[in-house]
Amino acid sequence: MEEIKVTRMPQIGDPAPSFKAKTTQGDINFPEDYKGKWVILFSHPADFTPVCTTEFMTFASMVDEFKALNTELVGLSVDSIYAHIAWLRKIKELEFKGLKNIEVTFPLIEDIKMEVANKYGMIQPGQSNTQAVRAVFIIDPQGIIRLILYYPLSTGRNFDEIKRVILALQKADKDGVATPADWRPGDDCIVPTAGSCGVAKERMETPSEDTYCLDWFMCFKKENK
Repeated sequence: MEEIKVTRMPQIGDPAPSFKAKTTQGDINFPEDYKGKWVILFSHPADFTPVCTTEFMTFASMVDEFKALNTELVGLSVDSIYAHIAWLRKIKELEFKGLKNIEVTFPLIEDIKMEVANKYGMIQPGQSNTQAVRAVFIIDPQGIIRLILYYPLSTGRNFDEIKRVILALQKADKDGVATPADWRPGDDCIVPTAGSCGVAKERMETPSEDTYCLDWFMCFKKENK
C-alpha cells in the first residue's frame, strides 16, 4: 500500500504559520503585515476553475463589508503569478448572480511549490496531491488561528457564514460571551457557565436586569433590539 504523507495542519489556538510570498498585490510577510487586523486566509484548488471563479467574485464583492469589520482577505491558489493575473483579468469580464465588472483587489498568493499550502494542511491526498482543498482560516489581530473551515473541491463556500463567524468571534472577544446556534448580531448571547453552586443559585433565584436563565448552566445576556 502506498504510504500517504500526512502534514500536521495548524489547529485553533495556534499561532498562524508564518511565510513570505509573492502575490498579485506584491510581496507579503504573513501574518506580520496584518498585525492588528483580522484576516481570512483561504485557498483554492486552481485558477480558471468554475467554482473558484464564483467564490472569488463573491469575496471581491464583499471586500468593503469585511474592511468595515477590520478584516482583510488573502487568497491562495497553487498556480503562478502570471496565471493569477490572467484569471483575475478574465473574472472582470464575467457576470454571476448580478455580480459584474468585479475587480479582485486583495492579494492572491503564488504557491506553485505548495509551500504555503503544506504549512496550512491545505493539500489533502484524499482529494488531490496537486490542488489545495477549499480551506478557510480566520486569524485574529494577534496572529492566532481562531476558526478553520474545510470544504471539498466540489463544494463552494457559504460567504454569509464566513462573515457571521467573524462577527461572532469579535462579539465574544469584546463582551466575554458565547454565541448560540444561528446567532446573528442583535441576538441574545450566552454568559459563561456558573463556576460554583452559589453563583448558579444566585443566577436562578435573582437574575440581573440584563440576564435570564433557562437553567443554572444556561444563562443569556439580553441584547438591545
